[in-house]
Amino acid sequence: MKKVIIYTDGGSRGNPGKAASAVVVCDEFGNILEEFSAYIGIATNNVAEYTALIKGLELAKKYGKEVEVFSDSELVIRQVKGIYKIKVEKLQELNAIVKEKAKEFDSVEYKNVPRENNMISKADYLVNEELDRHR
Repeated sequence: MKKVIIYTDGGSRGNPGKAASAVVVCDEFGNILEEFSAYIGIATNNVAEYTALIKGLELAKKYGKEVEVFSDSELVIRQVKGIYKIKVEKLQELNAIVKEKAKEFDSVEYKNVPRENNMISKADYLVNEELDRHR
């Protein structure tokens, strides 16, 4: 497989509040290879977004060496690209984990997409399913 595409989403009800993250892993043709979602406890939405990205990179490792990451979190994408400074210590820690995970690939591209993207919507649905289970 040439390229693995991951769609990530995270959310919290309250900020911080009960939080979850989700990942949809696809092949380069858009076929879903795997879906993952998890409740992560009390966290901010940005921590949930980073957690989803980290899990996505972990899952992508078993499918290929080139990864394209799509997220609706402008903050996370711009932070991992080095466009935005990271002021929150917890996000700095999570960003460092992302950088380490990215070294395991030949290439990683990060792209910000609107929430309306079909696969982001699917990931968002998985996040909300997790949060509904942990009311």
